[in-house]
Amino acid sequence: MKSFLIAAAVLLPAWSAAAAQDQSTDMRVRIGVGAQLRPKFVGADKDEVAPLFRVNIAQPGQLFRFSAPDDSFSLPLITSGNFAIGPVGYLQPARRDRDVGAPLGKVSTTIEAGVFADYVLNDSFRLRGELRKGFGGHKGVVGQVGVDKIWRDGDKYVFSVGPRVLFSDSRYERAYFGVTPAAALATGLPAYRPSGGIHGVALASGLSYELDRHFGLFGFAQYERLVGDAAKSPVIRKFGSRNQLSAGLGLSYTFAVRR
Repeated sequence: MKSFLIAAAVLLPAWSAAAAQDQSTDMRVRIGVGAQLRPKFVGADKDEVAPLFRVNIAQPGQLFRFSAPDDSFSLPLITSGNFAIGPVGYLQPARRDRDVGAPLGKVSTTIEAGVFADYVLNDSFRLRGELRKGFGGHKGVVGQVGVDKIWRDGDKYVFSVGPRVLFSDSRYERAYFGVTPAAALATGLPAYRPSGGIHGVALASGLSYELDRHFGLFGFAQYERLVGDAAKSPVIRKFGSRNQLSAGLGLSYTFAVRR
C-alpha cells in the first residue's frame, strides 16, 4: 500500500496533462485498485478482505512488462534484453494473538527488502526469484522461485499460471510456526522449534484485460500448501491450515505521460 501511494503521489500530478496523450513516444502508466481475499496471517485458516493495488510502467513504444500477481513491489534497475534485476520490497501484516485465538505472541508488521531477478523467454515463459530480509516483525529471510506460462495479445489481455517454491530461514519459521516454552505453558501446545528450508509450494494465476484504451480489469487467484516443518507446526494443526487460498479483482486505468 505504501508503494502504491508513493507511486501515485509522483504520477498523479501529470495525469490531467498527460491523459490525452497516447503516442508511441510517450511513457504509459497503468494504475489499478481493487480488493482481495487473503489469509489473515501466515498459515491462517480464516480470511480477511484487504485492498489490492497495482502499478505498471511501459517505456515508449513497448508493451507493459509482464508481472505475476504474487510479485513483490520491484524496480528493474538493470535490464538486458529479457533479463531484469533490481530491488524488491514487501509489507507483511502483523499477526496478533486475537487473530490466532491464542496467546502465541505478536509478530509485528514486517518490512521485507531484498533483490529479485527474472528472465522472460519468447514472451511465453518467465523465470523469477526473490530474496527478502525482514526488518522488524519476524526479522528472518524469506523468498521464492517460480516459473510462469504466459498467454498474451499485446496489452489487450495477459493470462498467466505457474508453480512456486517458497523458502525461509529458521528465524522466519520460528516466528510464524514455532511455539516458545512460554507460549506452550500459556496454550497447552507442545514447544516447537522449526528449522529453515522449503515451507510451501504454490500455484498462482493472473489475468489482465483492457476494456478500452484507458480502462481495464485485472484479477488473480493463488493456492498455497504448507510443507515441511511449517506443516508439522502445532500452531498450524491447532489454529491454522496447511491450505492457503487468496484471490482478488480490480479496475485499472492507463494513461500516457509525455516525455
